[in-house]
Amino acid sequence: MGDVFPTIKAAVVQAASVLYDREQTLDKAVALIEEAARQGAELVAFAESFLPGYPYHIWLGAPEWYHDLFKEWFFNGVEIPSKITDALCDVARANDIDVVMGVNERDGNTCYNTLLFINRQGKLLGKHRKIMPTHVERTCWGLGDGTNIRVFDFERFRLSGLICWEHTMDLTRHALIAQRPQIHVASWVGGSAVWYPKMDKFNLSSQLAARYHALVGECFVLNVQGTLDKAGYQKLCQTDYQHQFLREGGGWSAIIAPGAEYLAEPLEDREGILYAELDFNKIADMAHWHDATGHYARPDLLSLLVNNEEYRVTRSFLSKSNNQLLITDMNGNQDALAKLSADIKQLSVNLAHLNS
Repeated sequence: MGDVFPTIKAAVVQAASVLYDREQTLDKAVALIEEAARQGAELVAFAESFLPGYPYHIWLGAPEWYHDLFKEWFFNGVEIPSKITDALCDVARANDIDVVMGVNERDGNTCYNTLLFINRQGKLLGKHRKIMPTHVERTCWGLGDGTNIRVFDFERFRLSGLICWEHTMDLTRHALIAQRPQIHVASWVGGSAVWYPKMDKFNLSSQLAARYHALVGECFVLNVQGTLDKAGYQKLCQTDYQHQFLREGGGWSAIIAPGAEYLAEPLEDREGILYAELDFNKIADMAHWHDATGHYARPDLLSLLVNNEEYRVTRSFLSKSNNQLLITDMNGNQDALAKLSADIKQLSVNLAHLNS
C-alpha cells in the first residue's frame, strides 16, 4: 500500500489591526483564531506585524513628523516571552490549532519584524525575524540573523515562513526549501493600501512570489496580507499629500498548492478568512518532475553557504599578560576559546621545534 500522508485544513486571516493598540488587536486576534478553529481549521496564519499593526507611518512623511506615532507603535511592541505571547499560546492550546502570528517584536530598544510559530499544544516553537527590512522599514526595524533561517516541526508537517519582500531574496528562499517544509507562510503588509498609486504592481509582486515559491519549493503556500480599516486610515492621514498615497483596504491573500494552482482564490481589499484542505499526498505530483534541492540540483556546480550563527553585539578578545595568553569571552564560549588558546600554544611549540 505504501505511505499515506495526512490532509489538514488551513486558514489565512486577512484582517485590519486596531492600529498600534496591542491589547485590542490581541483581543481581535484571539477571536479570529477561535473563529478559524470553529470552522475546522488546524492551522491559521496572520499578516506581518499584525500585533500591534504595520508601521504605515514610515511611508507617509519625514521621521520628525511621525515621531509620536513611532513612540505609540514602539510602546505597543511585543516582548518575547510576555503576557501577549502567553495569551497566544493559551488560545492555540484551548482551540487545538497551530498559529503563525506576525508581531512587532520589541527587544530592548530595538524592534524586529517577526513571525511567531506556536503549535496546538500551546508551545512557542520559535520565531523568524525579517533578515532585511525593506527600504524605509530600516528606520524602525533591526535585522534578523542566521538563526532565523529555519523550518519548524509541527509534528504532522514542517513549516517555514518569510516576510514580504524577503521573497525576492532567492538565496534565503533556497535555504528554507533545502530544509524541506511542506507548508510555507508568506506574510505581507497590505501594500496596495500604502502604495496606492502602484497597488497593482505590489499585488502582482506578492502573487508572483507566492506562486513561484509553491512551484519551486514543492510546498503549499499560505499567502497572507493585512488590510487597513477606516479608523487606521483616519489615524494616519493628516495632510492632503498623505491622502494621495494611502487608502482604506488593501490586501491580497490566497492559498496555493504545490505547482502554483489556487486552492483558495485571492481575497482582495477586505477582511475575511480563507480556508483550504492541504493534502500532502499532492506534493508527490511535483516530486515526479523535479526537486530543487534533490534530484534536480547540482551542488557540485552550484551551492549555497549559510551562516546560521547568532548575531552578537559583544565579541571575544585576546590579550597577553605575564607571558600567558588570556582569553575573555563576553558570550560564555570559554571552553571553545580555551581549546583555541591551547591549540595556538601547541602550534607555537611545534614551530619552535621546527626552527631549532
